[in-house]
Amino acid sequence: MTTPTPIRGYTASKDQLLARLRRIEGQVRGVEKMVDEDRYCIDVLTQISAVQAALDKVALGLLDGHARHCMHEGAAEGRADEMATEMLAAVGRLMKRG
Repeated sequence: MTTPTPIRGYTASKDQLLARLRRIEGQVRGVEKMVDEDRYCIDVLTQISAVQAALDKVALGLLDGHARHCMHEGAAEGRADEMATEMLAAVGRLMKRG
């Protein structure tokens, strides 16, 4: 017997999420090519900033799905505090860049 795939907060938009991640992957490959071609530092940094912004947008979407789906389910199971602590820790990790 196989266990069913769990429904996550991003399940409904999984295809969009994967497409966005593939675009980001392409952006990262572009940055790698820029470095390989000895492009101007500021141009490379600008592209890195664009990659970070794209990843931040993905992260915010995942947090939104988590808050609306996973935390809702956790609260229904009596685990609201645990879920809130987990989410705040994830937000803290996202904010500690650089």
